[in-house]
Amino acid sequence: MEPNLQFWISERQAFFRRFCQWMDLLDPVNMFISIGSIEKSRQLLFTTEDAPKHYLDNQVIKDAWNKSLSTVHPDSSKLIPHLFRPAAFLPVTAPMVFLLMMPDTGIKSIILTQGCLYGYTTAFNITNGNASYLIPHFFQMKYPLNNFWLKRTLPIVFLAQVSGMNVFASRSFENHRGIEVMDKEGHVVGHSRKAGRKAIKDTAKSRAVLFGTSALVPELFIHIFKRTRFYPQTLLSLVILRMSSTFFMMGLMVPVSFSMFPQIGQIQCTQLEEKIQSSTEEKELFYYRGV
Repeated sequence: MEPNLQFWISERQAFFRRFCQWMDLLDPVNMFISIGSIEKSRQLLFTTEDAPKHYLDNQVIKDAWNKSLSTVHPDSSKLIPHLFRPAAFLPVTAPMVFLLMMPDTGIKSIILTQGCLYGYTTAFNITNGNASYLIPHFFQMKYPLNNFWLKRTLPIVFLAQVSGMNVFASRSFENHRGIEVMDKEGHVVGHSRKAGRKAIKDTAKSRAVLFGTSALVPELFIHIFKRTRFYPQTLLSLVILRMSSTFFMMGLMVPVSFSMFPQIGQIQCTQLEEKIQSSTEEKELFYYRGV
């Protein structure tokens, strides 16, 4: 069985444990792990009996797991390209979210920034197994809004919504073709559209929470901070403050979002198609949710 798949099946841990693991996997250094180092780590995992059980009590095994989990796709055993490894998600998307929430400088900058963000997230969604919110900007440019909550939260709502829709669009083939469901030993029982829909839905929720919260909290912070005597008067200071708060929130929300649901989803056999139910006596089956 693929070691990464075996790890996520055996590790049915709580949210906090998943959060701590993702904090390790999202280390930017993981973007640059060499193929030789990955192969050496995976060879160690292949030759170590009950390797998942030694994740916490053996630092060498833990390092090997972190290298494998952060660079190899659990469902296909293929290397994930450097730019689309989970560790690259924050460094690539955080600057784009910051630019999206800056005051509009023109329609070209809006289209370019959104195109880059949704283009990258689409490629990220597809690579990890698993449309733009121009409307509020056009609306604001034609009908200026004086109310803070409408003016600043409308783009945030669309950002969260479209981020979730982006997952549905880029991974729609999983809903049509179905995804593999397996027993606890990793043996494939069949392909299920219902499991595919659940995998997409959970990932879309986590992505909407990620971008929605990462955009909303800095806006609230700036709005409240404006009422204090510490509010910076220069444009540069304000830009630095907004950028710092956006990067901080995304740095926190990326591991939270990735940890919201287990990598290997669990589903009752009775919730799946009749063909799958009749082909196994297992009560619970597993599927790869994706990132």
